[in-house]
Amino acid sequence: MEPQVETPSQSPSTIAHVERRAVVLLILITFLVCSFLFYVMYARGVFESTQQLVLVADDSEGVIVGMDLTFSGFPIGRVRRIELAADGKARMVIDVPRKDAHWLRTSSIFTLERGMVGETRLRAFSGILTDPALPENSERTVLSGDTSAEIPRIVASTRELLENLGNMTGPDSSINTSLAHLRTMTERLGGRYGVLTVALGSEDKAKKIIDALDHTNALLSKADQRVFGVDGVMDGTQAAVAQLTAVLTDARASLQKVDAVLIEAQAVSANARVASTDLGALRSEVEVSLRKVTQLVDEVNRKWPFARDVELKLP
Repeated sequence: MEPQVETPSQSPSTIAHVERRAVVLLILITFLVCSFLFYVMYARGVFESTQQLVLVADDSEGVIVGMDLTFSGFPIGRVRRIELAADGKARMVIDVPRKDAHWLRTSSIFTLERGMVGETRLRAFSGILTDPALPENSERTVLSGDTSAEIPRIVASTRELLENLGNMTGPDSSINTSLAHLRTMTERLGGRYGVLTVALGSEDKAKKIIDALDHTNALLSKADQRVFGVDGVMDGTQAAVAQLTAVLTDARASLQKVDAVLIEAQAVSANARVASTDLGALRSEVEVSLRKVTQLVDEVNRKWPFARDVELKLP
């Protein structure tokens, strides 16, 4: 037979002590749980004084209850609920703490940004902080910016850009044609006649112009020799001018004699026979001088190169 072990009997005082300790532990746990819930509610702003703001968008895709409304990167509001309006729009009811409500003005703009990667964000922008404050229970339309919705347009624009680049760089494109013309012009600039070839289009035409200029220079050199060279027209003209000067000097002396005779004739008008004889002699001298002048002028007209038309013919 196995021996029997006797368990010590528990006294009523011991049982009461354990019960008291269990009750205290339950109260402590309950207090901790309530304190944690209270702290969470306080941290979430449940006990803060708030005002309501309603944002209206075409849809609420990506928006969840509890999402923050940010201003300059700081949360100033929280989405409390999302509801569907009678017109099919999405209404997002946001609680804004009154201590942060001064950041929202009547001119504020609200955006709903959906990125390809990352969460959806609600943002508020207030450009003029001196405008009146946004009233409570205001309703504003949200400007949506969906990156994924822009992808088809970006792809279409990229395709069009690539097609334009292909057309620009193709064999028959305007750029290649312009480059070919530029290459041709560069080659002509490096040729024999340089810029003249580029201006006229070919070396043959440029050569004709050069030959014509050379021929013209030769004709001008020959004309210069005939006019300004030794025994040229200018030498003959200078000699004629010298002769003309001498003749005019003689004529001037004769005229001075005529003046003296006239004065003398007036003084001795009584002796008309002597005065007539002197006047006849002086008249003969004047006629001789005038004939010399006439001959000399004819000689100058004959030798002067510009008295007749001179035509230079270019090739």
